Amino acid sequence: MTVAFQADITRRGLLGAATALLLMPPGLALAAAKPKGRRRKAGITACPVPAMERRVPARGGALYARANGAAGAAAPALLVHGGPGGTHLGMVGALPLADTRQIILYDQLDCGRSDRPGRTANWSVDRFVSEIDAMRAAFDLDEFHLVGCSWGGTLALEYAARRPEGLKSLALFSPLVSTRAWLADAEVHIGNLPAKHQAAIAEARRTGNYDSFTFQEADQIYSSQHLSREPLSPLHLACQGRRDTGFNIDLYNHMWGPSEFTVTGTLGSYDGEHLLPRVAVPTLIAGGEHDEARPATLKDFTSRVPDARYEMIKGSGHWIENDRPEAYRKVLRAWLESRD
Repeated sequence: MTVAFQADITRRGLLGAATALLLMPPGLALAAAKPKGRRRKAGITACPVPAMERRVPARGGALYARANGAAGAAAPALLVHGGPGGTHLGMVGALPLADTRQIILYDQLDCGRSDRPGRTANWSVDRFVSEIDAMRAAFDLDEFHLVGCSWGGTLALEYAARRPEGLKSLALFSPLVSTRAWLADAEVHIGNLPAKHQAAIAEARRTGNYDSFTFQEADQIYSSQHLSREPLSPLHLACQGRRDTGFNIDLYNHMWGPSEFTVTGTLGSYDGEHLLPRVAVPTLIAGGEHDEARPATLKDFTSRVPDARYEMIKGSGHWIENDRPEAYRKVLRAWLESRD
């Protein structure tokens, strides 16, 4: 395999809507795709057509946004995707909730169908957080719920900690709260890998060579256990096809690094733990049983938010809405309805 191909299948992002399993060598794909317990039901064969699409002016360029469902009695929900470098396609699992409220998805700058100026000066936490206000203005969100997944959880937490008016609740699915905590969890997971994969990771860290076959194999095994444990869900397959071509690997590498558990980018020193007690709205923190962000870590974060509760999704890895989409929608629907 070429280096570019290896990067495409392994450097997915803190929850990209990526399809690493579908691009693996056959032997790895069969091992990684093996069912691990009860699986979601199929049945979705078409991607919901957006009721509305917009180009939203923001700092640095215009963002692509889509909305489903009608604005009404229930407050809209704005969803912030993972990455850095992912797209809204990673969060299409929430679209069925548009039967009772407006569900709004968007691509962050330099991602998906949004403008791609490619200026690294735009690739900062503060600028990405500013997109939330741009979305509020575009969709007249006087009151709304904010939902963030992984890196999107980072941005959602940053925004909620500023105590903006009109924010009714916060839901964080498998959030990156601090890089320190993320890497500590990764070390626990790496310690549970077979010895040959631990050795491959140690060697890559020693040499700085993250393109070797042995490291890529270890990275894939790690991802299949903790990033996404299942093949693409029917809804994600319908909306994005076999891969999300809008994923921005350059943005991911610049802010994060060569793998989920190796940070060489600008988020290396990121720490948002001090923001947790500043959140003034009801907060849900949820994570998968086998998540990259371990249950013990997310429970600790939950205990530091004044009005928060934790929910664990059994059987799921980090990408909950793909691994356990029905459970994801059940938890999110109940949360939103309880906070309207």
